[in-house]
Amino acid sequence: MTYESSEFREPLEPIGTVAELFAGVGGFRIGLAAAGFKTVFSNQWEPSTKAQHASDVYVARFGRDGHSNQDIATVAEIPSVDLLVGGFPCQDYSVAKSLNSSKGLEGKKGVLWWEILRLVKQARPKFIFLENVDRLLKSPSSQRGRDFAIMLKTLGSEGYVIEWRVVSASEYGFPQRRIRVFIVATRTSTRPGDAREYILTSGILARALPVSTNVEIEKKFSLHEDADVISTNFNTGSGKSPFLNAGVYLDGQVHTYKTISAYSGNKKTLGDIVLDDADVPNEYFVPVERLAEWEYLKGAKTIERTHKASGASYNYAEGKMAFPDLLTNPSRTILTGEGGTSPSRFKHIIETNSGHRRLTPVELERLNGFPDNWTAIGADGSHISDVRRAFFMGNALVVGLIEQVGRVLAEDIQASRS
Repeated sequence: MTYESSEFREPLEPIGTVAELFAGVGGFRIGLAAAGFKTVFSNQWEPSTKAQHASDVYVARFGRDGHSNQDIATVAEIPSVDLLVGGFPCQDYSVAKSLNSSKGLEGKKGVLWWEILRLVKQARPKFIFLENVDRLLKSPSSQRGRDFAIMLKTLGSEGYVIEWRVVSASEYGFPQRRIRVFIVATRTSTRPGDAREYILTSGILARALPVSTNVEIEKKFSLHEDADVISTNFNTGSGKSPFLNAGVYLDGQVHTYKTISAYSGNKKTLGDIVLDDADVPNEYFVPVERLAEWEYLKGAKTIERTHKASGASYNYAEGKMAFPDLLTNPSRTILTGEGGTSPSRFKHIIETNSGHRRLTPVELERLNGFPDNWTAIGADGSHISDVRRAFFMGNALVVGLIEQVGRVLAEDIQASRS
């Protein structure tokens, strides 16, 4: 199979306008442009660093018009738009952190939720489309689901019906097992008559990413208390989050369901996106004498460690990972540490006719649905390092999923104007 790289084109006759927060290298913008939306405002800022690499790539690809490279807390207002989007920082919820170190809304970047809410109140967009890691539904470890409950409560109080779904890209035909939670909010005075039907059939996410109508588990509970009371009292006596992988929040009431994908189309694999060996630089091939290091790191093992606080020894166990990664399956999730030549448990290794090798930046871009070499240059034409490009893709989203949701949002906007 010959892979055809996607291209980016701004829509000539936009269906709606977008403000993109936490823009990264533009994944939302690419997907939504394909669905007919024009992004008129964007913000990308990485704190605690002078170099703003992601913003530089964004400007290189889209230009400076409407783009802001400043702390979001200093953004006074955004334009009036149809759709506000953002893959807001997920470090405080990420599976890369242990449960005890996941601070959620109390973490340094978790508090950015309040900046999103501030701009929502100011701009009052018709639709909001947010993305995060699925750990968000379980954060923090001391009160499972509290952070998401606060988000639902505070955003719902602004007049929004809010739906969510945990989505694995591979379940909808894409070549990466990237699991994220999508949150879509609609500002409307019309409420769905049947929450179950809305989540399984008629809601935005249900139309964009179909699920089976057979549901075995569903829950219902209220969030009528004020946000500060929820913050203190939510789920203090349970070790599990009450939020299942899909749901809707309506006027203080949570309806949540366990859903499964109903996708039945073609499914791409890691092998569908790989370059020919002749197009891969030698540095990506692993020397034969170093294969044992990679194999050890990816193998099952028990490691003795010492607890930093107590000094007590304990055994840390790691399970076996595929070595090499199978080309016949979707890839594992790309992580931010994918770049660099050093052996790692979490980097991808594939085997081709020329030997074992790491994935190139172009292949990582393809796994997320970006055009080839999208992240290769900065705003001034300078070369972006391969390690940095891998980092971008570890933070990015799957563009094709954004396009599918965007097309349903576009349908709803057109219907409201007819």
